[in-house]
Amino acid sequence: MLFGWIALALGSAYALAAVSLERFGLKRSLGDEPYDAIVVAGCAVREDGTPSPALAHRAKHAVQLFEAGLAPKVVFTGGVGTFAPSEAQSAATYAIGLGLPEKAVVLEDASTSTEENARFAADIIGDDARILVVSDGYHVFRCERVFGRYFREVRGSGSRGRPSARARGAFREVIAVTAYGLLGRL
Repeated sequence: MLFGWIALALGSAYALAAVSLERFGLKRSLGDEPYDAIVVAGCAVREDGTPSPALAHRAKHAVQLFEAGLAPKVVFTGGVGTFAPSEAQSAATYAIGLGLPEKAVVLEDASTSTEENARFAADIIGDDARILVVSDGYHVFRCERVFGRYFREVRGSGSRGRPSARARGAFREVIAVTAYGLLGRL
């Protein structure tokens, strides 16, 4: 009986943490000042080279932020994962198809993690930049902290994907945030 109550409490705390991460990323105020760049965190590419639904949502959200005049360029991050092309190239091609001007596109196509997305983007943009990082809503909390170690100022803005993918991602993200925290990387 006691084990059941403990399991229920832990499960409830885990679910609350996942929901809180999602809400954090979707409710961020972006402020009034323009950014030096919008940086899109990488995500998987499908076998046919198109962006996964999550990457497509991130790219679309970045285009909307660009069109709102929040930054003059969009940096797409992410190397080649399971399928080519790179996450950066796949997302950029998709975003250009949505109307993002090619001259606004910058590619960082070597990274394989959130940490590398941030570090390699800083190598391209410069660490004195003020950036707006785009990812899934549940991933914004960690992105802000990781990118914040490489840039002068970071604000995150979350895209909103399919509910089932958001639920799975948010639950995985609780583990990632915990691990990054324990490793001193937040």
